[in-house]
Amino acid sequence: MGMQNNAKRILRISALSIFFLFIIVYALFRSHDLVTGVKIVNVNLQDGATVTESVTKISGNAKNAINLTLNGREISVDQQGNFTETIALLSGYNIVSLRAKDKFGNSDEKDFRLIGGFAKEAK
Repeated sequence: MGMQNNAKRILRISALSIFFLFIIVYALFRSHDLVTGVKIVNVNLQDGATVTESVTKISGNAKNAINLTLNGREISVDQQGNFTETIALLSGYNIVSLRAKDKFGNSDEKDFRLIGGFAKEAK
C-alpha cells in the first residue's frame, strides 16, 4: 500500500513541477519581446536605390513600437507593428529616416539614402 501512495506522490510532484516549469518558460518567452526592445524590420526600401516614382509607398514592421516617425513626422502602426506610408521624393538625393521608440524608451532607427531619378516632363 505504501509503495502505491509513494508513486502517486512522486507523480503529483512531477506534474506540478512540469506545470510550473511551463509557466516560467512561457513568462520568459513573453517577456523576451519586451527585453529585446523595438526593431524596425522588413522595410521595402533598399539603401542607395534609385527610385523612378516621385511618390513612393513605404511599408515595414516596427515591432513593440509605441511611436514611429518617418522623416520626423509621426506615422501610425497597427497592433502587430506593421506600417504603410506614402512619401513624395525629390529628384536627386533623398534621405528617408525611420525612428521607432518603445514604452521603455528603447529606440531603433533606419536611414535610407534614395536617388530620385525621374524622367523630365515632356513639354
